[in-house]
Amino acid sequence: MFTDLLGIGMPGGMELLIFLFIVLLLFGGSKLPSLMRNLGRSANEFKRGMSEGVDEEEVSEPRK
Repeated sequence: MFTDLLGIGMPGGMELLIFLFIVLLLFGGSKLPSLMRNLGRSANEFKRGMSEGVDEEEVSEPRK
C-alpha cells in the first residue's frame, strides 16, 4: 500500500546488477565474502531473537 503511493516497487534485474556493482566497488572483492558471512550470521541472530521473544510472551501471559 505504502509503496503504491510512492511509486516504488521491488527492484528488477537491472537495478540489482547496479546495486551489486556499487557494493563490489565500495567493499572490494576480497571483503565481500566476509561481509556476506556476517550478514548471514546477523540474520540468524535476528531470527533466533524473534523466536525467543515469542516464546517469552507465551510464557508470561497468564492462562485463564
